[in-house]
Amino acid sequence: MPLDFALLATTGRARRGRLRLPHGVVETPAFMPVGTLGAVKGLGPEELEAAGAEIQLANLYHLSVRPGIDVIERLGGLHAFTGWRRPHLTDSGGFQVMSLAGLRRIDDQGVTFRSHLDGDLLRFTPAQVVRDQRRLGVDIAMALDECPPWPAERRAVEEAVRRTGMWARQAREAWPGGPGALFGIVQGGVHEDLRRRSLGELVGLEFDGYAIGGVSVGEPGPERRRVVDWVAPELPAGKPRYLMGVGTPADLAQAVLRGVDLFDCVLPSRNARHGVAYAREGVLRLKNSRFRDDGGPLDPDCRCAACRRVSRAFLHHLVRAGELSAAVLLTQHNLRFYLDFMADLRKAIESGSIADLAPEIDRRFGEAGPSEESTAGSRSAATQPFP
Repeated sequence: MPLDFALLATTGRARRGRLRLPHGVVETPAFMPVGTLGAVKGLGPEELEAAGAEIQLANLYHLSVRPGIDVIERLGGLHAFTGWRRPHLTDSGGFQVMSLAGLRRIDDQGVTFRSHLDGDLLRFTPAQVVRDQRRLGVDIAMALDECPPWPAERRAVEEAVRRTGMWARQAREAWPGGPGALFGIVQGGVHEDLRRRSLGELVGLEFDGYAIGGVSVGEPGPERRRVVDWVAPELPAGKPRYLMGVGTPADLAQAVLRGVDLFDCVLPSRNARHGVAYAREGVLRLKNSRFRDDGGPLDPDCRCAACRRVSRAFLHHLVRAGELSAAVLLTQHNLRFYLDFMADLRKAIESGSIADLAPEIDRRFGEAGPSEESTAGSRSAATQPFP
């Protein structure tokens, strides 16, 4: 079997599951750190394992540009190449169809990219994308899709749904089955009827799992949640559900409440590079002068390297000085926070308390997070784990 997914507990729509893949077990709901080129910026595979990550995401477009699929295959596949021995998921390059719109040409047969590095042409077709991910030896491969931006005219979104469905059929036909799994991606923007049209097409193709795409492309938070409300409950109950590119801790909690199992987002590592940390009390912007004399740890309940050894004041100093070690330490911490946060959500589903937990998570980590003034000098919330 390409994967085995078992539901262990439910509370309302929220699901606590276990996903068995060729390279290991993933406890769900789970967060996947983003290692676009095969590694999270600033962290090695052992540090990622120490943080508690069970699965990592890489990007097929970027690996195709550099070092190339042939090179990785000759060196034993993505796991051997990167040193990451646990499960890998690879995105198909569908996001780059949107983000590199000025460097690509799209048609019903696929996408032609002009490399953002050297201008060379790369051709992506649904069948080739499947074959290339299989050559990498990944645990979960994503079908090629067209991800429209927000806002987009309805006509453009409708065309993307048509093309995504066509490509999904071609990807499914090209996929020979295990050892890895193939996921389809539901598109449709913020239009309920288009989402339901895409969902019906993909479910009919019987993928190993399903993703909700196009919900991290600039739309407001209420729109994101509405789309997940429409789509997640209609996906097959016995297969994993993946919300792509989301997001803040509040986004994760709300999507878990709606029945989503897998997540990825660049926020933990990207925000770390800008001096932003996540703690149980909320969002900490370490450039702020209020941290200059703060001798306490980032988060008293965290056991990452930064929280065990250094103070907020020292991290404030490193951030203000532009020191590379600030980004490394904060990336370690933020990923540990996200992974611990997901473990807390799993426990809350098991205990039946997740619905009671969600309002407090929204308060601390809403769209902008709590203001710096509201968290200044307050440690009472930081000492309480979410459950």
